[in-house]
Amino acid sequence: MEAVRASAAWVASRSSHVTVDLQEIEKAVDKIQGNVPKIEWDFEGIHYFDNGPLTVQYLFVLDALNFCFWPDKDLSYDHLASGLKLALEKDKTALDADRLQNYTGPQLRQLLNWPRPLPIEEERVRLLHEVGLELERNFGGQAANLVKSAGNSAATLIELITRHFPGFRDHSLYKGHQVFLYKRAQIFVADLWGAFKGHNYGEFHDINSITIFADYIVPAVLRELGILKYGSNLSCSIDSNSEIVPGSEEEVEIRACSIYAVEKMRELINKKFGKQLLSIDIDLWLWSCGVQNMALSHHRTLSIYY
Repeated sequence: MEAVRASAAWVASRSSHVTVDLQEIEKAVDKIQGNVPKIEWDFEGIHYFDNGPLTVQYLFVLDALNFCFWPDKDLSYDHLASGLKLALEKDKTALDADRLQNYTGPQLRQLLNWPRPLPIEEERVRLLHEVGLELERNFGGQAANLVKSAGNSAATLIELITRHFPGFRDHSLYKGHQVFLYKRAQIFVADLWGAFKGHNYGEFHDINSITIFADYIVPAVLRELGILKYGSNLSCSIDSNSEIVPGSEEEVEIRACSIYAVEKMRELINKKFGKQLLSIDIDLWLWSCGVQNMALSHHRTLSIYY
């Protein structure tokens, strides 16, 4: 997504709380000799997959709800992915558009087999309703029809998602400039591409247009690598688990500079080692490093976007 790349570069060039250290990027690239370990989609075995439209429905609902787990120290993405998987295995109609429009908070918890209220539960329920209603209204109730309408273009699919589903409009205003980050819309495309291995519903002729998915984990890994440098006040806030206000300069800079840093890493790998890597591959590698080291301090923002 060129809008995301351009936004990230614009923020990085004006950032006052976060710095991208290009020398540390070069060190990291040289250390791995341009070889980013290939991480398979669903390497943990937690996702539903039947090679058909129900998988697309599952992934779209999953990514509609894929945000903000940290307020509950026991909750993780794994619980969401595996919970929806088990729900579908028990009842293939669990994620039908008409049912999505009627779930309550307690019913969503039951669907996920989660014993207590979810973080930002009201927003999760609202987004389920939004997905169900818009799929029914414009796509015959099927996320697969949404994907088909994009004509095998990742960029077009993201444009359709953000046009029809307001809950995916991951925008911010930074110093009077609109910034596009689109974490959940982009990760849906990446999930399709990974699940279907670039074929069928996962075939996109422009998959290289996707950037990384600016979340909590990847910035923490980039900071650990020394690629992202935080100002003292921001460092203190993160290390003390203080909340960072959504849409604040600090929050936007963390996410945008993460995208920009990985784009620079990707460009340098191509320049020095002649390898054309996808941002998706770098993201999966960084994210897998992060989930294996949960002691990393990450920023904490109550947001529906990541």
